[in-house]
Amino acid sequence: MLPKSMIILNFAINKALRTFLWLFIFYFYTSNLIFMLKFFKIVAILEGVSYLVLFSNMLIVKPTNLVLYKTLLFPIGMAHGVLFITYIILAVLLKFKENWDFKKFGIIGLASIIPLGTFYMEKKYLKNV
Repeated sequence: MLPKSMIILNFAINKALRTFLWLFIFYFYTSNLIFMLKFFKIVAILEGVSYLVLFSNMLIVKPTNLVLYKTLLFPIGMAHGVLFITYIILAVLLKFKENWDFKKFGIIGLASIIPLGTFYMEKKYLKNV
């Protein structure tokens, strides 16, 4: 069980991140396409890296040092969750802005839940950005 101060801090961070995310989405959707694609590429790479760090924490650190695993799980999980949600929202915005077909959008969306999928997607679909 988390201490009360940690729960309040978690709530405050989530509220601030959600507010920032909605403000950024508004700015992002009204900006030019090149900026959108470059930012999506950066978020895709960061999301892939955070996914690998989360897996390595689970597969390598957990069996060897349970206390370190529990300490690292919250910040790594929070970062990965924010990047995952940002990735999906940006993919939906770009689908409508670039008129992607359903197959391309499905592959890009599926890449976010497959390990190393975002790196493949970045090389295949965003190589000319």
